[in-house]
Amino acid sequence: MSEFNTLVLYCRAGFEKECAAEISTRLSDMGIYGYPRFETGQAYVVFHCQQPDGATDAIQRLRFRDLIFTRQWFAALPLFEQLPADDRITPILACAGSLPVASELVAEVVDTTEGRELQSFARKFGSALSQALRRESILLERKRRADWRLHMLVLDGRTLWLGAAPIGNSSPWSMGILRLKFPQQAPSRSTLKLEEAWRYFIPAQRQDELLGGGLRAVDLGAAPGGWTWQLVKQNMFVIAVDNGPMNPDLMESGQVEHRREDAFTFVPPKPVDWMVCDIVDKPARVTELVLHWAENGWCRHAIFNLKLPMKQRFAETESCLGYLRDSLANAGIGFRLQARQLYHDREEITCWLSLEP
Repeated sequence: MSEFNTLVLYCRAGFEKECAAEISTRLSDMGIYGYPRFETGQAYVVFHCQQPDGATDAIQRLRFRDLIFTRQWFAALPLFEQLPADDRITPILACAGSLPVASELVAEVVDTTEGRELQSFARKFGSALSQALRRESILLERKRRADWRLHMLVLDGRTLWLGAAPIGNSSPWSMGILRLKFPQQAPSRSTLKLEEAWRYFIPAQRQDELLGGGLRAVDLGAAPGGWTWQLVKQNMFVIAVDNGPMNPDLMESGQVEHRREDAFTFVPPKPVDWMVCDIVDKPARVTELVLHWAENGWCRHAIFNLKLPMKQRFAETESCLGYLRDSLANAGIGFRLQARQLYHDREEITCWLSLEP
């Protein structure tokens, strides 16, 4: 891939500041310096690297899954502006020779109301541009494989970003979004957060092993049962801990024991396979709760949400996850910790803590 010095990163609208702070911090740690540019609510960040090859270097060396607030990214050519309405493709082809040979072009828009209105145009123009890029041998013939994928982010009919991302170090989903259908039987829409977390964090080859029937789980802060419903769907036996009422249909499954107790003081009768927690509380307090479970060996895996404050959200994320990592390491506990702001999250991030050896 040729030298690129600009990264384009998609994020949740309203979290541009966190996305920018995170990528700035991670790149600085690698010796790659530059500056982010964004407007609040635009759902993407542009990071300009000082080094001519900074973006090329970053997108290959920095592990994409270590980023929490970035949904998708690519190393970009300079912004295409004021493209002629009667021939947008020719100016793009004049600059596209520096792109790596790729297997596909993904036409995308930002995840905002205005962006979604451009989806039809983006799809049609993406198809036309793909054909032109194939004629130039920048895109391979269909079904041929390559290490790179091209991305086109359409901002309006005459403005777009075009670039490339390594297939093995980027999101496999268009716009970085895993879309799920809400199951009508579930007690609440929060159920989608746990389903997405499992699909994102747990490798496909381990799904049956880690989510198979007969496992035992505890759902802290369970009512009305959105996350418990997902556990039951996996044929797990669940202790649902909450002083509030649980969904009656869910309780009829015979797989749920409802404990009307404080989730922060609850002690499981014996260790379980999974602890899940979607409690609305300060992130530091939830972090302490998860650490308490880990130190006592009460679960093998935990998925939990950290509800972020309105200000200093990236700093709070760094503080909580850093504290959890340091505490587990100092206790001599082996662990794996991943975090992500999932598509179905709101003002929060979702974390997976695995305590398997």
